[in-house]
Amino acid sequence: MTNTTLPLHTEVAPFDVIDNELAVGGRRISEIAAELGEGPFFVYDSALIRERITHMRRHLPDALHLHYAIKANPMPAVVNLIAPLVDGLDIASVLELDVALDTATDPKDISFAGPGKRMVELERAVEAGITVTIESRTEMERLMAVGHKQQCRPRVAIRVNPEFELKTSGMKMSGGPKQFGVDAEQVPDLLQAMRGSNLDLVGMHIFCGSQNLKVDALIDVQNKTYELAESLMQQLDHELEWLNLGGGFGIPYFKGDKPLDIAPLGENLEPIISKLKATSPSTQLVLELGRYIVGEAGVYICQIVDRKISRDHVFLVADGGLHHHLAASGNFGQIIRKNYPVLIANRVFSDAPEVQSVVGPLCTPLDLLADRMSMARGEIDDYVAVFQSGAYGPTASPINFLSHPLPREILV
Repeated sequence: MTNTTLPLHTEVAPFDVIDNELAVGGRRISEIAAELGEGPFFVYDSALIRERITHMRRHLPDALHLHYAIKANPMPAVVNLIAPLVDGLDIASVLELDVALDTATDPKDISFAGPGKRMVELERAVEAGITVTIESRTEMERLMAVGHKQQCRPRVAIRVNPEFELKTSGMKMSGGPKQFGVDAEQVPDLLQAMRGSNLDLVGMHIFCGSQNLKVDALIDVQNKTYELAESLMQQLDHELEWLNLGGGFGIPYFKGDKPLDIAPLGENLEPIISKLKATSPSTQLVLELGRYIVGEAGVYICQIVDRKISRDHVFLVADGGLHHHLAASGNFGQIIRKNYPVLIANRVFSDAPEVQSVVGPLCTPLDLLADRMSMARGEIDDYVAVFQSGAYGPTASPINFLSHPLPREILV
C-alpha cells in the first residue's frame, strides 16, 4: 500500500507509506534502521530537496541567484547534492568553509557571515578567496590587516542592520540594536573608511529574519530592503557584484500553518530586478535560503525503549530527544511549546489511536518530542518519526548533553 496523506496535524512533504510503514526515498524506515544499526538517525530525501529547488526556479525570476545557507544543514552529502543546483553557498564557520570548499563551487560564490569572527578564521577565509561579510568596524580593520599580511585584496561585503524588521518572523534578525551587521546609519562612515583601502567591496547583505509564512510580510521587507540598499549603493564609486536580500521563507511546522506560496514573491522580485539592472547592471540579486530548501526533506527517527503509564497518561520513552533535535523539543526559539508533526513510523495508520507523549532519555522534563498527541499506539521497539527535521537538527542541538551516543545522518 502507498499513501501520501499522513495522519498529521499539519502539512508535510509527500512521503510514501508502504504496508503501513513510513518510507523515505522509497525505503522503509525499518530497512534504513537495519542498515545503520542501533540508535537514532536523521534521514534526508534527495528527491525532495531537488524538487524544492526546481519549485523555486519555476516560481522565482530567472535572473535571481539562489544561495544555500549551509548552517541549515551542513551534512557534506547534502551540501554536495545542493551545490551544483544553486548559484552560491553561504557559511557561518570555518568548518562549514571546509564543507563548501569540498564542493565544485567557485570560492568567489562562497560568502562567510556571522558576528565574532576570529583572526584565524578571517585569515583562512581570505586565503581561500571567498567573500567575508563585515559585521562591524573591527572586522573591517582586521580584514585590512589580513590583506596586508597576505599581500592581497580581501573580497568583502557589508552586512547591514536596517531599522525595520521582518514582521511575523519566527526569528527577527534586524531592527533595533542587534549583534548582526552594521547599523544602516553607520554604513556611510564605514564606506568612507574603506575608500582607498586594500579591501575589495563586492557585496551587500541585508537579512531581516527567518521562518516566515506571511507573503505580505515578505513582500514588504523585500521592497524596504531594496530601497535601503539602493540608497546605500548610490554612495559607492563602483558597482557591486551582488546584493543579498536574505531569505526568510518558512515551512509549516504547527497546526494551522500553511505552506508558503512563493509565486507572489517571485512576481514582486521582477520589478526589483528591473530597477537594479537599470541602476547597477553588473549587480546580481541574491536570495539566501536554508530551511526552505532542506527543512521538509528530513525526518528524525528514534526508537521506543519503554512504555509507561503515569497517573493515566501514556509516556513513550525513546532513545532520542532534545540532545539530537532541540528544535522539536520546543527549546529552540519557541515561546509557547507546540508539537512538530510526529507519528509512529512503523504503524502510521490506526483504527484506534491513542493520546501519548514521546519523551527522550535525558534527566530533564524539557526532553519532550510530542506532548499528548493522538497517534497509533506505540509499543517497545516501534519507531517514532519527527517530520520537518531537515534543517537545524543535530548541529543546532546539545548533542553532548549527558553523553549519549551521537545521531547518524543519511541521505537517500
